[in-house]
Amino acid sequence: MAKSSVRGTAISPNKLFFGDNLEVLRQQVKDESVDLVYLDPPFNSQARYNVLFKSPVEDVASAQVGAFLDFWSWHTGEAEAAYHEMMTDVGGPTATFVSALRSALGESDMMAYLVMMAQRLIELRRVLKPTGSLYLHCDPTASHYLKILLDGIFGPDKFRNEIIWKRTSAHNSAKRWGPIHDVILFYSASDEFTWEDVHQSYDQEYINSFFVHEDAEGRKWRRADLTGAGTRNGESGKPWRGISVSAKGRHWAVPHGELDRLDAAGRIHWPQKEGGMPQRKRYVDELPGMPLQDLVLDIKPVHNVGQERLGYPTQKPVGLLDRIIRASTRPGQVVLDPFCGCGTTVHAAQAAKRNWIGIDVSIHAIHVIEGRLKDAFGTPNVPKAEGIPADYASAARLAQSNPFQFQWWANYLLGAHRINEVKKGADRGIDGELFFPNGPGRAYGRMIISAKAGNTGPAHVRELRGVIEREKAEMGLFVCLERPTPSMLREATAAGFADVVHGRTPRLQIVSIADWFEGKKPRLPAVEQIHSAAFETKSKGAKRPDPNAPELPLSFVGGRAAVRPEMLTQHLNPLTVPSSLRAKTAKLV
Repeated sequence: MAKSSVRGTAISPNKLFFGDNLEVLRQQVKDESVDLVYLDPPFNSQARYNVLFKSPVEDVASAQVGAFLDFWSWHTGEAEAAYHEMMTDVGGPTATFVSALRSALGESDMMAYLVMMAQRLIELRRVLKPTGSLYLHCDPTASHYLKILLDGIFGPDKFRNEIIWKRTSAHNSAKRWGPIHDVILFYSASDEFTWEDVHQSYDQEYINSFFVHEDAEGRKWRRADLTGAGTRNGESGKPWRGISVSAKGRHWAVPHGELDRLDAAGRIHWPQKEGGMPQRKRYVDELPGMPLQDLVLDIKPVHNVGQERLGYPTQKPVGLLDRIIRASTRPGQVVLDPFCGCGTTVHAAQAAKRNWIGIDVSIHAIHVIEGRLKDAFGTPNVPKAEGIPADYASAARLAQSNPFQFQWWANYLLGAHRINEVKKGADRGIDGELFFPNGPGRAYGRMIISAKAGNTGPAHVRELRGVIEREKAEMGLFVCLERPTPSMLREATAAGFADVVHGRTPRLQIVSIADWFEGKKPRLPAVEQIHSAAFETKSKGAKRPDPNAPELPLSFVGGRAAVRPEMLTQHLNPLTVPSSLRAKTAKLV
């Protein structure tokens, strides 16, 4: 079993972290402090995600996947450094397995993925209590490789189950069997792991086959023996109601007094034929269900038009996480999800009265979780996320380390209603949008947001001015890290003033993060209440993009024809757009 040095600190329960989970685990989570780890790392190799194996047709990745793309290429240097750490600092079976995998797979994207995952799995093993368990959710593309890593880190004898979950209905795949299942690998930290007696519903086919009787109220029941094999000398061997079972080589499995009680309650079936044995009535609605099975067919995926849907392409149903959490933890224990995405794990943990720790590298994911918890449990149950920039220095670090996430963060900072996630060069100058009432009888106004993490100059301001003109938007806001130069300010001033009801307002404003944290903020239009009309097309002459109908709230693919749909995903801000409106807006075309 691989071991990591003692790291992390004691943290209070119900914590949400923004950042690289490897850093958060090492710096924030202490040894043996977690009861259950569930992780669903971005792993999907289908063409729409284009992560582990290159596809001739590139497609847009989810916000979470996009944040990890650099980790899944061997040639960035990150994977080589992680491999070196495995060989020099970890050693043992884990290093042996990782080295063997590199010999087999070479310096491929899959190998980069595996070595980066190995680093994180080692830390997750470290933070598990001796009574803890880990569930790794993946698909068959990588499950066999990941099991090798887990065998090295936990030990082969700590493997408990390979759980198969049917994630989708049957569909046609060219020249292969339809891929309709995911794999969940279940490991324990020791042989003394927590296990609760949880049951699942009986299969309907089983109910129809065995519970063939109904009482007057329509309740289904089946017959069950009241006797056991072998004779006895005590009361159980004596006749009851004149029926001797000893002559048949059996004994009463239920005491005579209990038999009398069951009969008085109408719970015994008396056969009509002479010599028939009475049998107990077992009602299906009184039975606990069957013990958990490693083939999960009864929990359906999140439907495209279901209320649970948040727009994440890999979103898992709460029911699946609830089953795992209730089986492997008790109330008050700690559940950790290092790739918490849209927050299904923390949602299920909160509902089951477990404490939780959630980590994600995507700003958007963090805010989706905040909005989700607020909608489900109310504002007091939404913790403030750790790691979100709260001053200029931390914002500057984010801009340098991850310009893409800096743009997301800046849009959320300004309260954008809609944020664009695009491939490089496909956004056409629009990172976010803010909508505002523009007076009685007038369409909603629109402010376009452009955020830049690197060096900026007057050319960037001119570019935004051109976007405002092209889109026929009322206003624009340019966000940069450092204070604007005089030439940038002159370009903004040249844009003139906006045609809005809020008074004399500059059409193009510049806000620097340096100024923001000193209290110098832009003049934003008041948004007292926003409704679906804000997202509708202003006029036939406007080139504003209409949102294509998303599968459900928050994230959807859309935009004008000049931007191919597969290159642009638009997200509604869960912190500024109410959940009722997000659902309604999903139906707009």
